[in-house]
Amino acid sequence: MENHTFLDKLLLKVLKIPGALMIVPLFLGVMVNTLAPDILNIGSFTTALFKNGLAVLIGLFFLAVGSQISFKSALPSVEKGFVLLISKFGIAVVFGLSVAFFTPEGMLFGLLPLAIIAAMSNSNGSLFVALTSQFGNKTDKGAISILSINDGPFLTMVALGVAGLAAFPLLALFSAVFPMIFGFILGNSSTIAKKFLEPGEKLIIPFAAFTIGAGINLEVLLGQGSIGILLGIAAAVISGGAAIAALYIWHVIRRHPKQCRNLVSAASEASVAGNAIATPAIVASLDPNYLTIQGAATSQIAAAVVTTAFILPFFVAWLATWQKQRGITPENEEAFYEEAQTRKAP
Repeated sequence: MENHTFLDKLLLKVLKIPGALMIVPLFLGVMVNTLAPDILNIGSFTTALFKNGLAVLIGLFFLAVGSQISFKSALPSVEKGFVLLISKFGIAVVFGLSVAFFTPEGMLFGLLPLAIIAAMSNSNGSLFVALTSQFGNKTDKGAISILSINDGPFLTMVALGVAGLAAFPLLALFSAVFPMIFGFILGNSSTIAKKFLEPGEKLIIPFAAFTIGAGINLEVLLGQGSIGILLGIAAAVISGGAAIAALYIWHVIRRHPKQCRNLVSAASEASVAGNAIATPAIVASLDPNYLTIQGAATSQIAAAVVTTAFILPFFVAWLATWQKQRGITPENEEAFYEEAQTRKAP
């Protein structure tokens, strides 16, 4: 620490904030846009990077994310990943579309269906890996290879398009997800390409976040954004509850012994990802009808990201203790799979 500069020490403190890599640059962008909006319009590379560069930055981010998705995982990890992915996306669509079609003005306490689906269908991969590394086992952590599919706006756009709430031309939809597909092909075809693109997952996030914030006014963030705390709680309780129930049912169907029915990975999935903040901007770029609510939806999701980042570690720690008191541990589950592999071996 003695070799750290003042800025180093400040950054180390800032990075302790949940979702700091996305939240802090977003807030800085909001403040600049609110207090001195003309600064970012001086032209050339400054405007291109900090004001108008969102499309390029998000495209590069999806390329990097796609390159890290791998299907070369053990069967239990793959199965867990699909169970959690489908349950989380399913409950997000049901809840979000129910709000859109069955509530007055298509909102619930001010929560927008776009924000609900984008927040609840996505998850914080870094937080998932951190929590499953501490409280879970290898199969829990390995599920991220499948759960990475929910990174970005693709699932949200599918839900909105199928429900008729947005008009996405097929080519426009494909063009939005092609960078991730291309990254997936590169990452699974070359370990060198995968390693080269890996830093992009973190490197691009703060720049994209600042650009998103540069399109939001502080009044919108404080007004519409405050209801995002409720969205964060709903995401943790509803999507987390659905994931836990689905994973438990999977354990039962697979006839796993009771002491092996570990639910840590499901609880760790009950978060909102920082990159979900970019979804409203991407949706609005493809369907201009969403431009009027882009700022409000972005603010709601941003608040939800922080909320789940704060409450989820406590919940996962409690669940791990609750399981252990009943003789259910990640170690028991992992030992069961290893014994099964041994029995299959010739």
